[in-house]
Amino acid sequence: MHSAAPTSHRRPPDPTVVDLDEVPVTTWVLGPDPELSDGDLVICHGTPWSAALWTELSTALSARWRVHLWDMPGYGRSSRDPSAALDLRTQSFRLARLLEHWGLQRPRVLAHDIGGAVALGAHLRHGAEYEALMLWDVVTLDPWGSPFFRLVAEHSEVFAALPPALHEALVREYVRGAAGSSLEGEEVDGLVGPWIGGAEERASFYRQIAALRPEDTRDLVDTLDRVRTPVSIGWGAEDPWIPVDQARRLAEALPGEVPVTILSGIGHLVPLEAPDALRETVGRWLDATAVFNQGVDDHGDEA
Repeated sequence: MHSAAPTSHRRPPDPTVVDLDEVPVTTWVLGPDPELSDGDLVICHGTPWSAALWTELSTALSARWRVHLWDMPGYGRSSRDPSAALDLRTQSFRLARLLEHWGLQRPRVLAHDIGGAVALGAHLRHGAEYEALMLWDVVTLDPWGSPFFRLVAEHSEVFAALPPALHEALVREYVRGAAGSSLEGEEVDGLVGPWIGGAEERASFYRQIAALRPEDTRDLVDTLDRVRTPVSIGWGAEDPWIPVDQARRLAEALPGEVPVTILSGIGHLVPLEAPDALRETVGRWLDATAVFNQGVDDHGDEA
């Protein structure tokens, strides 16, 4: 049985703003000094979420691991400047640049939703190397984007003109629809809050949707057999946004043996719906990568 979701939605502490080509990106690094940690983990959030969704997990993992988080421009506490590009190709390039800024040559990467497309794009398009990659309910294979998502993308300016009360109701219903079970009021408030402030926040919600297009992932699908790192996949069996059958299809498209974890009764928001199961699954994955690396260190390069 999965544990109940937490009743609060916390933010990661102590942000640092990084300038990537004159676009401010809010970042966090949690955990021990590099020489005292078991390694580096980078977490990539999805839409319409932010790094805040991963606070509980990252805090727990930071006892041993050095955890790096970022809010992609257009999300969370990063820039909402209308002139900043929010498409998946640009976000992938930003991730590759951010890894360079952090000095990370081969981090472990955990990615959710469009964060999966961003992480794969940084790897396959821009040469970012990972020790291992874990993908949760990710946007990659066609089809992705619900009919509502595509309707908003095609008419973002019309939706942005909705009165504030109607806008808030729409965003709340959209967020609730991501989970396989009901979310509590405070949880929904935390997820909706960044999008229901003033006119800028309301417009940014529709702007980020309009920037996300399936054609920006199709070249990734065509090159999935070129992925150069071990991949693990996790999925909510009741994901209403990205059907669970995509987990199997994605595993088959990737090289090598790809472990797949399916959580029964869980939708698209595993960090809120099943935090204990997520922490255990990610912990086992990280431990397995550490054991593998220790074996290489002890016996030299792989044969």
